[in-house]
Amino acid sequence: MWNSETIMMLAENTGITLYMTLTSTIMAYVIGLPLGIALVVTAKDGLRPRELVFKQLDMVTNIVRSVPFLILLILVIPLTRLIAGKSYGATATIVPLTIAAAPFVARLVESSLLEVDKGVIEAAQSMGASLWTIIWKVLLAEARTSLIVGATIALGTILGYSAMAGVVGGGGLGDIAIRYGYYRYDSDIMWITVILLVLLVQILQVIGTKLSRKLDKRSR
Repeated sequence: MWNSETIMMLAENTGITLYMTLTSTIMAYVIGLPLGIALVVTAKDGLRPRELVFKQLDMVTNIVRSVPFLILLILVIPLTRLIAGKSYGATATIVPLTIAAAPFVARLVESSLLEVDKGVIEAAQSMGASLWTIIWKVLLAEARTSLIVGATIALGTILGYSAMAGVVGGGGLGDIAIRYGYYRYDSDIMWITVILLVLLVQILQVIGTKLSRKLDKRSR
């Protein structure tokens, strides 16, 4: 089993898995970070309460989060083809991964921002700080440790999603597990892909934890 071809295949697909995970996470934050901020700002007790806007954003977030990833993967195939030109492969898989992860990221961001001390926000308001100043220099700055922890959780979740995409030829370690471990009954390959996925999650977790501790002002 441990010939050069197998080792190269596993190494290449580990890289593909990281490519899908990191790219999808970045794209999910491009969508999810503003959405999470909007949920906090427009909430009943937010900086700019907008009940109708909040309810619509909250509903959309909950609906997308409620759809299982494998079903979402199939539902967005037309959109995936439109954006990526095809519905299979690593790059194409980034589209459903981003759509699935964005509302999850939004909830993580919302939770982190809600942890910020209300007194700090009120102090900024009393000094005449604008909405954007409060968002960037108070909310995001004060919640940065929690945001990093949330990003670490998001990475692990998206990595799991990327493995599920192997069912429809999404590429990466999930694809290897399905093609060799399931269809060809090769339990060795299956276990190796599982171990590699666990190692990737652990590595990302360690990096995220160390970074969050480094940025945590309270630990100094």
